[in-house]
Amino acid sequence: MLWTVLLALLVLLLLQTQLCVCLRELRTGGSSSSSYLSSSSSSSSSSSSSNATQQRLPGAIIIGVRKGGTRALLEMLNLHPDVEVAKAEVHYFNVEEHYRRGLAWYRAQMPFTLPGQLTVEKTPGYFAAPQVPARVWDMNPAVRLLLIVRDPAERLVSDYTQVLHNRLTRHKPYQPLEELLLHKGHIDPGYKALQRSLYHQHLARWLEVFPREQIHVVDGDALIRDPFPELRKAERFLDLPPRISPNNFYYNTTKGFYCLLSAGHDKCLDESKGRPHAPLSAQAFRKLCHYFREPNKLFFEMVGRSFSWC
Repeated sequence: MLWTVLLALLVLLLLQTQLCVCLRELRTGGSSSSSYLSSSSSSSSSSSSSNATQQRLPGAIIIGVRKGGTRALLEMLNLHPDVEVAKAEVHYFNVEEHYRRGLAWYRAQMPFTLPGQLTVEKTPGYFAAPQVPARVWDMNPAVRLLLIVRDPAERLVSDYTQVLHNRLTRHKPYQPLEELLLHKGHIDPGYKALQRSLYHQHLARWLEVFPREQIHVVDGDALIRDPFPELRKAERFLDLPPRISPNNFYYNTTKGFYCLLSAGHDKCLDESKGRPHAPLSAQAFRKLCHYFREPNKLFFEMVGRSFSWC
């Protein structure tokens, strides 16, 4: 009888020990499983976050010049798969009402991008605005700047033509170009469109803030004649892999300039591009070219290259 009781107690002890082992394994396994699930969830969330699109401040800005080909340059850069562009001119740094709204407002004007993509903004009014270089530096000292220039005399006439078109559209009168440009037979240095073409004066302000290697100068005349070489230089400046090719461009004989081709779709710049210039006598144009001769030389020295301008 005693042996039977002892045997029963021994069996109970063995069962209890086995039960404790099972419970411990269940707890450990559950914890591992929970840890694994938590880790997987966290990893998935992190991966999802890193791949999410968001609005970012620009890593590159086309700062000018007005009527120099900034829209064409922006649209051509947008052919690159790693580039997203702000569709409208933002005028953040040169319009006080916008600048007072802060960087959160500026960021909200940018396109959504993936990590690794480059956001590009263009506002040609930045180049000639004295307060802008320091403000851009405060936003991002490492931002890359693109400056597209063209013959300053041609740029001036194009500038006037756009203003004239806008005035006529609103049924408002506007003086002939020659009346604005000349005073008593001489070039009037106070004419605003003329001042915008004094590239050396405006670039000097930017070079007080940014190093020369952070500003890439694009030949606007060459961009119109043959876009690809200028785009390849811009890709290198922006540290972008070469993705734009000559096949992205074709010459539209009707419009008289190159159009863009991407993924089987073509796109030409709007009708304002290539608009006939307002009339200016040959004599007045020669005076204009002579006036720009010295300013152009100063600009050539600053950028370390020359251009075939009048």
